[in-house]
Amino acid sequence: MEKQYAGVISNPSFASVSAGKKAVPAKELGALAKMLLNVGPSLAVLVIFLGGWELIVRLADIKPYILPKPSDIVQAAGENWSNLLTSVSTTILEAVVGFLMSVVLGIAVAVLLALSKLVERSVYPYAIILQTIPVVAIAPIIVIWFGAGLNAIVIISFIISFFPILSNTLIGLNSTDQNMKNLFYLYNATKLQTIMRLRIPAALPYIVAGLKISCSMSVVGAIVGEYIAGIGGGKGGLGYAITVAATRLQTPYLFACGLSASLLGIAFFMLVNLITKRLLSSWHESAMKPSN
Repeated sequence: MEKQYAGVISNPSFASVSAGKKAVPAKELGALAKMLLNVGPSLAVLVIFLGGWELIVRLADIKPYILPKPSDIVQAAGENWSNLLTSVSTTILEAVVGFLMSVVLGIAVAVLLALSKLVERSVYPYAIILQTIPVVAIAPIIVIWFGAGLNAIVIISFIISFFPILSNTLIGLNSTDQNMKNLFYLYNATKLQTIMRLRIPAALPYIVAGLKISCSMSVVGAIVGEYIAGIGGGKGGLGYAITVAATRLQTPYLFACGLSASLLGIAFFMLVNLITKRLLSSWHESAMKPSN
């Protein structure tokens, strides 16, 4: 009997919780402890922040239309849940379409610029100029050309999220190892073959960086577009909902809309980050898991 217990205790793959209970695998305990170590401090700070906010507002007796309590924000979100869900869905559609357009056109234009230095020197400065122009200044022109509503908002989201993908992709394509390009040249590879089989794979980490920047900016662009060119009624996005809440002094609902926009941007970023990690995890050091 003593040898039996000694064998269980000495087995490194199990951890005995207490007498008479099932042994819990040490790997599961290690993963749980690691997750708590990573997430615990952030959750603790969040709980302290929200608790302090609630307590200070209650003690100071601040009116909800000036500074609502977290409980007021949750209550406002619950009371307007259907409208909030519709606004979030509209903004998601606009941001995703604008982001996908920026991905396709940004990478395509970057490839065209990378194929010819003359074309790059001729066109790239105008892309920079387009990025530096405030979108508020050109939004009225976009509304005149494309009309108010979904089309104009998608174009605004596209303009804001286009340049980071173009810039990062072009930098990656131009950063390809010269020795590898010489090797492809020696094997009589065409420019298209070199781009597709060498330069784009080598530029993938830079493209991923551009995607991570642009996905959040597309959400910002969609909300800004809704301020300028959005439509009202039941189909309005978060930008329209924020505008209406501000004019009616519905500050708790205003905070709920702002928080929803923030969570939407975070969720979009995490989704893109997950997809890009899958692309790089098998071969690039930035996404590979540490061996220890």
